[in-house]
Amino acid sequence: MIKKRIILDADTGIDDALAILYAIYCPIIQLEGIMVGFGNTSMEQAADNTLRLLALAKPKQEIPVILGATKPLVRPRGEYTVHVHGENGIGNIELPTTSQQPTTEAAAEFIVRMANENPGELTVVTMGRLTNMAHALELDPNLTTKLKRVVVMGGAVHVPGNVTPVAEANLWGDPEAADLVFTSGVPVTLVGLDVTLKTRITQQQLDILTRVVRPEHKQVAEFMQSAMRHYFNFYRQTNYFLDAAPLHDPLALMVAVHPELVTYQKMKVRVECESSLCAGMVVADLRPIPKVGSEIEVCIDVHAEHAVGQFLSVFE
Repeated sequence: MIKKRIILDADTGIDDALAILYAIYCPIIQLEGIMVGFGNTSMEQAADNTLRLLALAKPKQEIPVILGATKPLVRPRGEYTVHVHGENGIGNIELPTTSQQPTTEAAAEFIVRMANENPGELTVVTMGRLTNMAHALELDPNLTTKLKRVVVMGGAVHVPGNVTPVAEANLWGDPEAADLVFTSGVPVTLVGLDVTLKTRITQQQLDILTRVVRPEHKQVAEFMQSAMRHYFNFYRQTNYFLDAAPLHDPLALMVAVHPELVTYQKMKVRVECESSLCAGMVVADLRPIPKVGSEIEVCIDVHAEHAVGQFLSVFE
């Protein structure tokens, strides 16, 4: 079996945690490392969450955790989303501590080194702000030809935003970084709210998973049950979802390894950086002959039931 070599870039909140656990257990993923940055919580808290999750999941080999950005490229950092992900980023669940420490290498240096050592083999899946990727591209502009692809959880093209009327949180949190990545020439696949909001896991599915989960994954299933209660409550209040929540970050990761789960459309896009009202908006040139922006691949539809099934299957 040829495994997909993946680097995750997380701001480890609740859905990041689910994606990390999926990456560890998916048989076709070789997880090369997890970069962390600010977003759902602080970079330091994201690193701590990630290390504790790794200890919980007990991967067969040590997976490095690499420290990244603590603030956006040029603008002040916004507030952390404690109302969405809890005070500690993972639904206020206290996982046991671990002896593993982050690496001494910075995230931008890590990705540049890994891409130089493994040209054309690595896919980066970003699940938070694109600041780490932007720093890496500033460090080595030729990185665009060395990465297989960058799969971005972020943005909204045909649907409203979730922070402002037009902007999704990851792009809104650092629009300049997102625009730099999208216009850099690196191959980008955008997995935005157009598809993630359709891909929902339910309390009933988690209850079933708890009953059928492999014995070695029992503690992981219990963590997901507990953490998702916080997430379900948020989405009940904001989106009127009843005991259900989107698999934002897990879907982006699944698209990287199971591209058949989604339908794509190539679009020329830019990310709005100047307007205070529209900062972080994905401006897609949808005219018959598009002229503005750089071409990326945008997910416009998803086989949602299959995606949720695929997510759950690695724990059963």
